[in-house]
Amino acid sequence: MARLFTTPTLAAAGLVAATSAMACDDPVKVGVLHSLSGTMAISETTLKDTMELLIEEQNAKGGVLGCEIEAVVVDPASDWPLFAEKARELLTVSEVDVIFGSWTSVSRKSALPVLEELNGLMFYPVQYEGEESSKNVFYTGAAPNQQAIPATDYFLEELGVEKFALLGTDYVYPRTTNNILESYLKDKGIAEEDIFVNYTPFGHSDWATIVADVVALGADGKQVGVISTINGDANIGFYKELAAAGISADDIPVVAFSVGEEELSGLDTSNLVGHLAAWNYFQSAESEANDAWVAAWKAKMGEDRVTNDPMEAHYIGFNMWINAVTEAGTTDVDAVREAMYGQEFPNLTGGTAVMLPNHHLAKPVLIGEITADGQFDIISQTEEVPGDAWTDFLPESAVLTSDWKELGCGMYNTETNTCVQLTSNY
Repeated sequence: MARLFTTPTLAAAGLVAATSAMACDDPVKVGVLHSLSGTMAISETTLKDTMELLIEEQNAKGGVLGCEIEAVVVDPASDWPLFAEKARELLTVSEVDVIFGSWTSVSRKSALPVLEELNGLMFYPVQYEGEESSKNVFYTGAAPNQQAIPATDYFLEELGVEKFALLGTDYVYPRTTNNILESYLKDKGIAEEDIFVNYTPFGHSDWATIVADVVALGADGKQVGVISTINGDANIGFYKELAAAGISADDIPVVAFSVGEEELSGLDTSNLVGHLAAWNYFQSAESEANDAWVAAWKAKMGEDRVTNDPMEAHYIGFNMWINAVTEAGTTDVDAVREAMYGQEFPNLTGGTAVMLPNHHLAKPVLIGEITADGQFDIISQTEEVPGDAWTDFLPESAVLTSDWKELGCGMYNTETNTCVQLTSNY
């Protein structure tokens, strides 16, 4: 149920929030929709922990709108239909004011119809394939132009990669991302026969044949590179097989879009040094804000726990939501949505994230090399790049734009000047 704040000024609101959060009749409820079991628990459990820390820190500051914030945690258990069921439970039974959650695109798309039916609001913190813009979701992870395209450019321009192996888990994010990348690579002059695409199920463990196929791709002496959209614990087997095959980053570099510090913490990284990942944040980023965040995280979770990109996305999204609620004076979804546009918050890499009318952030793009201690050496960083909901590299999408602030549409055709549709069953 939305909380309405009646104190006449924001300054007074801050005073009340600082002094009477515990006196609020009902807490502000934040739903946490992340898998704590199953194949995606390796990645998502950390995001549940992140939300609990952020909420704890905010409550220490006085909560929001004079109310304490309560985390309502559910476990959709890496079961994609269960994300819809748990989202409905959060919104109708627990009556949460906002949801932070999902990792895979199939889990997000499972929850979308429920969010739109019930006018819930969700912050989605993971890189994804784009080709979507829901009124009920703020996408705080990277769109393809903030991760996949810059990483491909790095392979082409800096490493001289001539043949590409696009390896992904078999669901919507890798398939759509790779469709975009195939089109982009062909535009860049890469022949179709020099692009190898392969998909494997969640939790896949037998990588010997696939790694052998990747090695065979370079039999003619051309430089091969792997672009990996492998998700979850399947990454462990993939990187172990690379090491077992004696493949180094000098031989066949891998750039991963779903491997960060958390995933590397479960691997022997000695043979992975030099392989790459593309994200908008790494723990090794040098800034005062990041130093403070990493210190707070380790103080809470232990010295061995690491930070990663989706955590930063929740950090940015949660703080923007707090500021939007404070500005709106209510947790009402429609009012908070309007207050979100143009929200700015310092990201952890030293710049400023900005929320755009297409519900995506402007964020920097970073490429990091894996180091022996399971961290990343940042070798490339851009200025803030505005996230694009609809790619320029698929003809059917190039004519689309998203603008929920002025146009009130997430799928607006710029050629016909019409809104194609308002719901997200794209």
